[in-house]
Amino acid sequence: MRCGLLAAAAISALMLGGVAKADTLREALVSTYNNNPTITGQRAQLRTLDEGVAIARALGRPQVSATAGINQDLTRTGGGNGRNLNAGVDISYPLFNGGSVRNQIRAANERVLAGRAVLRATEGDIFTETVAAYMDVIRDRSIVELNRNQVRVLETNLQASRDRFEVGDLTRTDVAQSEARLALARSELELAEGRLTSSEENYRRLIGSLPGELEPPPPLPPPPATAEQAVDIALANNPDLVSIAAQARAAGRDIAVARADRLPTLSAIASGRATNYLGTADEQFGPGVANTQTQTGVGVQATVPLYQGGLVSARVRQAQAVQSQILEQGVEVERFVVAQTRAAFSSYQASLDSIESNELAVAANTLALEGTRAEQTVGTRNVLDVLNAEQELLNSQVALVTARRDAYVARFQLLNAMGQAEAKDLNLDGGVLYDPVANYDRVSRRSSDWNDDPSPTPVATRTVPENAISPVTPSPK
Repeated sequence: MRCGLLAAAAISALMLGGVAKADTLREALVSTYNNNPTITGQRAQLRTLDEGVAIARALGRPQVSATAGINQDLTRTGGGNGRNLNAGVDISYPLFNGGSVRNQIRAANERVLAGRAVLRATEGDIFTETVAAYMDVIRDRSIVELNRNQVRVLETNLQASRDRFEVGDLTRTDVAQSEARLALARSELELAEGRLTSSEENYRRLIGSLPGELEPPPPLPPPPATAEQAVDIALANNPDLVSIAAQARAAGRDIAVARADRLPTLSAIASGRATNYLGTADEQFGPGVANTQTQTGVGVQATVPLYQGGLVSARVRQAQAVQSQILEQGVEVERFVVAQTRAAFSSYQASLDSIESNELAVAANTLALEGTRAEQTVGTRNVLDVLNAEQELLNSQVALVTARRDAYVARFQLLNAMGQAEAKDLNLDGGVLYDPVANYDRVSRRSSDWNDDPSPTPVATRTVPENAISPVTPSPK
C-alpha cells in the first residue's frame, strides 16, 4: 500500500507540479480577458448597441438643414435673362410622434442591457474554454511523460529479455512479446505528443501565446450541496437568461413603436430664405424691385394618417411575432441553462468519484506490478504477465490524470452555468476591468454630427510574427 500511495503522489506531481516562474491559470485568464478576440469583438458589438441609444435620441431632437444655390436663366419670355443666388435654412422640431421616439429609446436601452449580459456570457464561456485548455496542456504533458517513462521501462525490459534469451532463460516468443509491446508504447507516445501539440495550439488560440511551464490551478470555491441549489443560482444569475429577458422587453417596445404609426405627428417648423438677383432684378421684375429679398416664417405642421394600406397593422403583427419568437427562445435558453447546470454538477460529482477510484487503481496496480515482477523471478509468472501489469498501471495512471482534469473543468463549467465565472467574480488582479457603462455614458447623449471616434485597430494580440501581413487590418487613410 505504501508503494501505491507513493505512485499516486507521483501522478499528482505530474498533474499539478510546477517550477519557479511558471505560468499560472490566473495569468492565463488575465491574458485572455485583455487579448482574446472573441471578448474584444463582443465589447465592440456592445458599443454598437450603445450607439443605438444615441440614434434613437436623435429622432427627438431638432433637425436643421441649409440650402444654397446659384441659377442662371438661359431663356425667358417677356424679359431678360436673369440670375440669382439663394440660401435658406429650415428647422423642424418634433412635438408629438405618438410615443415612437420614447419607445425607441427604451427599446435601445433594453438592447444595451441584453448586450451587456451577452458580454458577460461571452467572458464566462471563453474563460471556461481557457480553463479547459490550461488543464488540457497539464493533462497531456503528464500523459506524454507517463508514456515516455513506459517506453523507457519497456526498452529496459526488452534488453533484459534479450539477455536472458541469450543464456536460455527465455524463449524467442518472450522476446517478440517485449518487442511488440515496446512498438505499441512508442506508437502511443507519438499519439500523446500529437495530442499535446494540439492542446498547446488551442491554448495559444485562446490566450495568445504558447504555454510555458504551468503551475497547478488554484482551488475553486465549493459547489452547492445539491443540483437543485445550483439550478436556483443559475436561474437567478445566468447572463443568457438576463439577455433574453431584456430582448423580450425590447421587442415589446418595438410593438409600441409600430403602433405609433397610427397616430398623428406634430412638428414646429421655422424657415428663412434670402435671394440675391445679382443685379438682374430690374431686368426680371421691372424698376424699383429690391435686388435682395428675404423671407422668414414659423408654424406648426400636423400629419394625420388616414389610411396606409394595412401597413401599420402588418408591422405591429410582425413585431408581435418577433416578440413571440424571443419568448419561445427564452424557454429554450432556460431549458439549456437548467440542463447545462445539472450536467456540470453531475460531471463534477462523477469526476470526484473517478479520482477516488483511479487513485485506488493506481495503488493496486503498482502493488500488482511489483508482485508480478517478483513472481517472474521465481518462475511463476512469465514476461507477458509483467507486460500486462505494466500496461494496466499506465492505463490507471492516465485515467487518474484525466479524471483530475475533468473534475476541475466540470467545476468551472458549473461556475459558468451559475453566472459566476466572469472577471469580476474571479479577482483576476490584471488591471482595471472593462466597464461597459463608461462607453454608454460617453456616447448615448451625444448630439454633435462631427464627433467621431478614432479609426479602429485590432485590440486582440496576433499569434503570427508582427511583420506578417494581416488581411483584416485596415490600411491607413
